[in-house]
Amino acid sequence: MTAVESSLQKALSAEHAAVHLYGLLGARTSKSSQPALFARLNGAYDAHRAARDQLTLLVSARGVDPVASETEYAAPGPTTTADQIESVARTIERRVTRTYGELVAHTAGSDRRWAIGALDAGALREIAFGGAPHDFPGLD
Repeated sequence: MTAVESSLQKALSAEHAAVHLYGLLGARTSKSSQPALFARLNGAYDAHRAARDQLTLLVSARGVDPVASETEYAAPGPTTTADQIESVARTIERRVTRTYGELVAHTAGSDRRWAIGALDAGALREIAFGGAPHDFPGLD
C-alpha cells in the first residue's frame, strides 16, 4: 500500500468513527432545549458523512478496497452534559484533522486541495465546539 493509500484509509477510518460518534452525541442532545448545540452536532454529522463518502470514492478510484467501519466506537469521554458533549466533539475533530494533516502531506493536485479543505473545515468545527485555534491544525 502506498503512502497516499495508507493516508486515505486512515482518514476514512477516522471519518467512520466521527459519523458513529456524532450520531451518539446527537442522540444525547435535545433539539428543543439545546437547539444551538444540536444544530452544530447535526451539521458536523452531515459534513463527516459527506467526507466519508468522498474518501470512499477516492480509495476505490485507486483500486483499493475501502476500510470498513467498526461495529462500535467508544466515546472519548463522558457524554452526559452539554460541556462534556462539546469536549468529545472537539476531540473528534482534532483526531480527524490530524489524519487530514497526513493526507495533505501525501497528496497532490485536486486530492490535496480537497484534503486541505477538509482539514480547514475540521479545525473550524473544533473552534465552533469551544476549541482554541491552532497555528497549524492537523500537525499537533
